[in-house]
Amino acid sequence: MGLRFHLDRTEAGGNDLEVVIYDVIGATYAQTRRADPRIAAAIRLALGDVTSVVNVGAGAGSYEPSNTVLAVEPSQVMISQRQPEAAPAVRALAEALPLRDKSVDAALAVLTIHHWTDVSAGIWEMQRVARRRLVFFTWRPEMIAQFWLLRDYLPAAAAADAEVAVPLETVAAAVPGSEMHVVSVPVPHDCSDGFGAAYWRRPHAYLDPEVRAGISMLARTDSALLVPGLSRLKDDLASQRWQQTYAELLDHDVLDVGYCTVAVDL
Repeated sequence: MGLRFHLDRTEAGGNDLEVVIYDVIGATYAQTRRADPRIAAAIRLALGDVTSVVNVGAGAGSYEPSNTVLAVEPSQVMISQRQPEAAPAVRALAEALPLRDKSVDAALAVLTIHHWTDVSAGIWEMQRVARRRLVFFTWRPEMIAQFWLLRDYLPAAAAADAEVAVPLETVAAAVPGSEMHVVSVPVPHDCSDGFGAAYWRRPHAYLDPEVRAGISMLARTDSALLVPGLSRLKDDLASQRWQQTYAELLDHDVLDVGYCTVAVDL
């Protein structure tokens, strides 16, 4: 039987703010947010042997498995950056997925739940449409708060992230009675996907406005609040103070900053 979905709930107008935000900050995602193969492998492992996937909050399609049958994304700017061979995409919200009950094996959400207006409603919708499994790629807020960039240079961005970050306890509460598997995903030093902590060993990258534009916790923070910390980071790099302070990091190839896969068996 083919995929059953309906289009009467695909209008994203119910949350115009979400759409506007990503229509602005999502413009450079195709350049700065390229899927890293090691993270992709971790997501595939979490998905297991499912044969059909809906990608919720799909963005430009990073980490979208080949067996994706539908991508759901509220921002037209993000949809326009998807590759021609990518799965069909509809403009809709996580809280109102345009799929019938139990239409797919799995529902996938990659670095997106922190943008949802109602996380519990979005996860409920994922459970409604999935037969076997939910998979999230997200982060532990208490760990990312200790990332050197946020802790030591950009406290305003740390505060902005804390306002939207979703604790794993919130995910667990939305799937009562289901078994949840959490696996840490360390960030490679040469990560090709420019999300928040991707440049942990390449600090100069955070001085690049295009890089910052692709990191939502920085792009959504008042730029004036970032200026003092970024200026200090620039000075510390020029004086070698950063290299001295964080010398231990330079010996690592990967760093656990709290990113993880969360798989929920239904």
